[in-house]
Amino acid sequence: MAAAALQGHLGRLVELTLIESQDIGIVGVGEATLPHIRDFIQGLGIDEAEFMAATQATFKLGIKFVGFGAAGESYIHPFGTFGKDIAGVGFHHYWLRAGRGAIGDYSLAVAAAHADRFSIPGSNGSTLASTYGYAYQFDATRFGPFLRDWTAGKGATRIEGRVVDVERNPLDGSVSALVLENGDRVEGELFIDCSGFRSLLLGGVYDEAWEDWSRWLPCDRAVAVPCGYATDTIEPLTTAIAMPAGWRWRIPLQSRVGNGYVYSSAHLGDDEAQAALMAQLDQPAQAEPRLLRFRAGRRRRSWVGNVVALGLSSGFLEPLESTSIYLAQVAIARLIELFPVDGIREADRVEFNRAIDLEYDRVRDFLILHYNATRRTDSPFWNDVRTMDVPPSLSDKVKYWKATARVAHYEEGLFLEPSWVAVYLGQGVIPDHYDARADIPDGTALARALDNLRDEIGREVAAMPSHRALLARQSVRAAGNR
Repeated sequence: MAAAALQGHLGRLVELTLIESQDIGIVGVGEATLPHIRDFIQGLGIDEAEFMAATQATFKLGIKFVGFGAAGESYIHPFGTFGKDIAGVGFHHYWLRAGRGAIGDYSLAVAAAHADRFSIPGSNGSTLASTYGYAYQFDATRFGPFLRDWTAGKGATRIEGRVVDVERNPLDGSVSALVLENGDRVEGELFIDCSGFRSLLLGGVYDEAWEDWSRWLPCDRAVAVPCGYATDTIEPLTTAIAMPAGWRWRIPLQSRVGNGYVYSSAHLGDDEAQAALMAQLDQPAQAEPRLLRFRAGRRRRSWVGNVVALGLSSGFLEPLESTSIYLAQVAIARLIELFPVDGIREADRVEFNRAIDLEYDRVRDFLILHYNATRRTDSPFWNDVRTMDVPPSLSDKVKYWKATARVAHYEEGLFLEPSWVAVYLGQGVIPDHYDARADIPDGTALARALDNLRDEIGREVAAMPSHRALLARQSVRAAGNR
């Protein structure tokens, strides 16, 4: 991703060398994303249909959470809004007053996801097209090679090889060259560390400190395995299902289903986790289960000296809200904005680190909310996360919501009001009050307006093709472009 973006957006301003080894695998287990990935793909001028065909991608309208609030309950965090604001007052305030149905009844994305239907926003003359967006679910083992080939086609140099040593400038300690296994040296002015959990340059060379967040996000392992489909249905959403020691993901791709169990090793053994996952598969496994180990947290700084760390080299937050690729993408975007074409400036390093720290911190708080805002009492894991002390930055937000039904606003950061509303209400965190202005409309008229909106959403969804049918159309289009 970094190589493609730098080559695509900076062009002749950089002389780019991509070093990677086929012998080093990726942490790719079927990848769910956020709508921002569309900006990345479109910004490079890549055709969506061709990209989806190459990566076996499906469309994604949101994430379905099963059993997080309480056993037997579920809700969808949609990529879209709930209803429409009225006179500057958020829709959920009117919904809280009226108390008609579930908040998801007033989201086109939620309704379409429940019906396994999908339509590109704006493609069918919908009056509600602006109320929802979408992301992708794709095969990460195909995504990397797809971008690698695209980048090489734009003029970047690719070297196949493994880095075995790092040379440093004796005067200032900056990285001056990488030494490959075959003895070749690759010099550079700026080095981008995409070496995963190993963090070869930032963690290894610079020994940048790690901030451990496991006291709030105790899941530290995952077991993952693909399987086939049991039915013809391909859901346009990712599913996260609460388990006794964590949660289980289900990511539908065109050709297979990605499955995984993210869990706390303090509460469950590896063998037990694997057995629990295998017992829940739709069909027999298509490969041997993979065990992944990780820690929640981030490096104290992501840009040190002439090294910028991206993705897992910079930090890791479990994939509960599909944020891994987003965190890499936002770092890439900020790096392009601050790229040191005429030399590295300390001010740029400081601004980059401030922005990335803020992104990680706010995503962290949003993930913690999913665990802490539970009413489950059926296992030691859920008892622990329900009763833990959370960061003040989160507890302040929750108190504000409970007292006013308002979401704390901020200019930067990923998850905005509809996302917080979805999780708060979806997990039963009901506020004590709502905006008094929601009492202004006549009660009968408000109820009628809500019913009309729900009916309009129903008609829109009924007019959409099935998700599988639309994917078939995309495949035909991609074949026609080749």
